[in-house]
Amino acid sequence: MTTDTDASRPQDRSLRELRLVLLLLTLLVGLLITTAAVYVARVHPGLAQPLGVGAAVMSALAAIAGVVTRAIRR
Repeated sequence: MTTDTDASRPQDRSLRELRLVLLLLTLLVGLLITTAAVYVARVHPGLAQPLGVGAAVMSALAAIAGVVTRAIRR
């Protein structure tokens, strides 16, 4: 009598696809937030330098995405 070890693969594959979709969605939202921050900084230049704001927001979002990705993998 043999056991089927491939029974869990479809579920793992769907979870992997879900993780990929969540990661891409997170990146898309991050890009939208970054674009909005740069736009606000350009419209109101007294708030901050546009590229500095974009870089700060993008680096913070990249760090958050890394933490979320690591938490999902565990």
